[in-house]
Amino acid sequence: MIERHWKGIAKTTEADKYIRHLVSDTFPKLSKMNGFIKASILQRKKETGVEFLIITVWESYKAIMQFTGEQVDIAVVPGIVQEMMISFDSHVFHYEVVMSTDHNILK
Repeated sequence: MIERHWKGIAKTTEADKYIRHLVSDTFPKLSKMNGFIKASILQRKKETGVEFLIITVWESYKAIMQFTGEQVDIAVVPGIVQEMMISFDSHVFHYEVVMSTDHNILK
């Protein structure tokens, strides 16, 4: 199981709109992809805006490629989302899940 982490800082006035976009557009699309497991939205207020950490969980890199194409380390940030952001990561970080209380996975 692989976690995919991405960060961006949204304009304070756009933070709720960004969450709605994820919930109504991005996550429903991901949920139709084979190997997608779940997604989380984490946020914290900063002086410059609202920082988001988006974590998606996948069965494998092959599953992630349905979303990203061949370059799995490049962030997928649609234009509509870019307009909501002050700044955002152009690359993502992937982590292999070695233990999770959600699924009792332990290597």
